[in-house]
Amino acid sequence: MQLVRGLHNLRPRHRGCVATIGNFDGVHRGHQAILARLRERAAELGLPSCVVIFEPQPREFFSPDKAPARLTRLREKLRLLREQGVDLVLCLAFNRRLRELSAAEFVHATLVEGLGVRHLEVGDDFRFGCDRAGDFDFLLKMGAVEGFTVEAATTIEIDGERVSSSRLRQVLAEGQLALAEKLLGRPFSITGRVMHGQKLGRQLGAPTANIQLKRRSTPLSGVYIVSTEVDGQVQAGVANIGMRPTVESDGKPHLEVHLLAYQGDLYGRLLRVTFHSKLRDEQRFASLEALKTAIDADIAAARDYWRASPFTTSQD
Repeated sequence: MQLVRGLHNLRPRHRGCVATIGNFDGVHRGHQAILARLRERAAELGLPSCVVIFEPQPREFFSPDKAPARLTRLREKLRLLREQGVDLVLCLAFNRRLRELSAAEFVHATLVEGLGVRHLEVGDDFRFGCDRAGDFDFLLKMGAVEGFTVEAATTIEIDGERVSSSRLRQVLAEGQLALAEKLLGRPFSITGRVMHGQKLGRQLGAPTANIQLKRRSTPLSGVYIVSTEVDGQVQAGVANIGMRPTVESDGKPHLEVHLLAYQGDLYGRLLRVTFHSKLRDEQRFASLEALKTAIDADIAAARDYWRASPFTTSQD
């Protein structure tokens, strides 16, 4: 899969494709259905498949403090798109210049001149362009003039409800990890690099790997049973994700993972933490001693969980 950042980096070899446009946050089963159809159309026409995404996501540009929690950072999203067999990802910087493009200007600059799109797959509720003036009907009209076809993606429902990123965020916030796995087609995970922290966990007898989140907010919080892969081996663990109310907060969410049977150095390593079951909500403890007691109980619960439910070596 090739990543192209910005229209200015497109080359003549990129012209002629089957494309779709969206945030694709989470790359959940609804997205996967769109991508499956994208691959089918691309194969029928003998053209590469292309996904157009935005960084930051539009709502992060307009209201960074109120934007919904990210399900996937760009690195994770690109990995998932690659696993879905996408040939090309065009990542557009969502900035004031892009925000002010009319719907017609966006279609002409991106789809016609930039990518030479032959077929476009989008949701029937897709909106774009300045003031979100462009919609599915507008794309049909533009396609008829500019020489590309447009098809509405099929809505995917699970348990009678539409699969969407917003529904997935709600499910994760409620700690419903089994349902989240159904919506995603895989367990929910977060990938980040292990950074130096306050080393408080070591003082409390439970050393942790502090995972760099690079997010303003997280889609879930609390204490969870987790696993991660280190040197080809799946390591069981327990994790806290959130604002750490008992210790001095820096106002940012943190992910701290204690691995039950690993003693090596993880600093600088990129880890994918997979969430399996929620133990409890985050809470503020009256003292570090009370926090230590709770951590010991969390670790004991995690050990019981893994004894009863042995994991496999797959993280997908």
